[in-house]
Amino acid sequence: MASSQRLFVKITRESLPQVKDKYPFIYLERGRLEIDDSSLKWIDSEGRVIRIPVATINSILLGPGTTVTHDAVKTASAANCSLCWVGEDSLLFYSAGFVPTANTRNLKLQVKLAGDKKKSLEVARRMFARRLPVDQLIGASLKTMMGLEGHRVRQTYNEKAELYQVGWKGREYVPGKFDLSDLTNKILTSANAALYGILCSALHSMGYSPHIGFIHSGSPLPFVYDLADLYKEELCIDLAFSLTRELAGVYDKHVVSDAFRKRVISMKILENLAKDIDYVLCGPDVGSSGK
Repeated sequence: MASSQRLFVKITRESLPQVKDKYPFIYLERGRLEIDDSSLKWIDSEGRVIRIPVATINSILLGPGTTVTHDAVKTASAANCSLCWVGEDSLLFYSAGFVPTANTRNLKLQVKLAGDKKKSLEVARRMFARRLPVDQLIGASLKTMMGLEGHRVRQTYNEKAELYQVGWKGREYVPGKFDLSDLTNKILTSANAALYGILCSALHSMGYSPHIGFIHSGSPLPFVYDLADLYKEELCIDLAFSLTRELAGVYDKHVVSDAFRKRVISMKILENLAKDIDYVLCGPDVGSSGK
């Protein structure tokens, strides 16, 4: 059969939509993800059927009560869409499936930098420089920079509380006891976990490992946490305090999810993520990453 008459055209990495071109994520719970005519469909607990444009989505977050068929996983993988398993409203991030379309070039660079103490510290310093005065970071150890960052974050919480006229007693979250937190902490926890999910999915798509970090350590997803800190102030912290005032004491998962998604899109996080990673890993000479 001539190539022009082929029914199926082989998918290549170059023909797939890039992370920057995709919608950040959708969250699903209590239903079944399967395929119909080689496309994804979602059947919710009430029997409603929703077609999923999988090629245009970066990640699908699967919440409680979801099942997924083998063919659905295969279809999502072929479209370079990651599947992530999360707790209710994305409050806990459990796992993410790998997609097979990324090569190992980025992973090799990440491992090389992380394995060199001097270069690893330089990467960490470039990350901190996105939110701390550069003159404070010159010659500073990782421990010192983390201390400065901790002080900055606490100050940011207080400034946002004052800006939005919201009462604030400090950051707190007890795993498994979400309802014990105050409204601002609930929104922070939810937004942070959703951010971790889309970053983890994007990292898999680009061939990086979420498990090899430069600042965080001793946790499941250190590189995800490293990168999340680049965006948290504007995306999660400001959102939490502004919504606290808007929601008037009552947590509404639909309002929080919608506001978070809109902010991810307006900040162009997926569009900027690859450039941000290039810069923090390689500095101004991003060409050394081989991209």
